[in-house]
Amino acid sequence: MREEEVSIDELSYELSMVLEGLLYYAGVKKSNLEEAANIYVQSIDDALENSEATGVDEVIEIIEYMKKHHKKIFEK
Repeated sequence: MREEEVSIDELSYELSMVLEGLLYYAGVKKSNLEEAANIYVQSIDDALENSEATGVDEVIEIIEYMKKHHKKIFEK
């Protein structure tokens, strides 16, 4: 393996940090970031069930779904 290659574990960690950052700026309380990341992943299918969104619009729809169905994790 070459030095510049990144392991799946490293990419997974970085993606997790990016998701938590995105959720924080979407209004999730810092104390709820880990829970919110899990909810995000679990909500993908439900949030996009009847959606035609693609790319970044999918992410936006999932966040909107979470704000509607998981209000407790967001700051007021």
